[in-house]
Amino acid sequence: MVAGLLALGTWQVQRRIWKLDLIERVEARVRAPPAAAPGPADWPGIAGAADAYRRVRLDGRFLHDRTTLVQAVTALGGGFWVMTPLRTADGSAVLVNRGFVPADRRDPAGWRRPAGDVPVTGLLRITEPGGAFLRSNDPGADRWYSRDVAAIAAARGLTGAAPYFVDADAAPDRDGLPVGGLTVVAFRNDHLVYAITWYALAAMTLAAAAYANVERRRKARTARDGTA
Repeated sequence: MVAGLLALGTWQVQRRIWKLDLIERVEARVRAPPAAAPGPADWPGIAGAADAYRRVRLDGRFLHDRTTLVQAVTALGGGFWVMTPLRTADGSAVLVNRGFVPADRRDPAGWRRPAGDVPVTGLLRITEPGGAFLRSNDPGADRWYSRDVAAIAAARGLTGAAPYFVDADAAPDRDGLPVGGLTVVAFRNDHLVYAITWYALAAMTLAAAAYANVERRRKARTARDGTA
């Protein structure tokens, strides 16, 4: 048992090293100058650990009539993410999270609706399939709880859709809607606490075993002396 607990503690130490390296790499991506968003030829290689939070840029025309609202809770309160496809020059479509709108401002008439070719910069995000905790996406009822790229593209009849979406940077007019630039880049890193817990349990188990062994020997000695 002690060996197993020590192994679990060591595993958590290794996980902590991996998590700290991941955090460092992601922070470097967020601060880096924007690069061209991956095109269709690069889509098969998109992976979460290697590509999430890359800073990218792209140009195209927003398809405002195919916008999808995804429920969200942000620092500004509850409301929706505005997910609008951007049709690029090569004919592909990239879902862009243009930003947040409050629940009482979900009417597109009150939002910025840029027309024509527009530049977009932001963070590449990996699709969020299925839905949220205890709440599944319901495309038929147009209820969305996560940014599931494939499901949204299918519901909106998008062809040539990228397997990722982009969280757009904040627009110059921060008082307008949608409000971009609200991406929270945070990773839980409780591995040190877990490692200490497993090592402490190993030490307690070892101490208990030692105590039990001492007591066993004492009782055996007492029984031997009593029969001598």
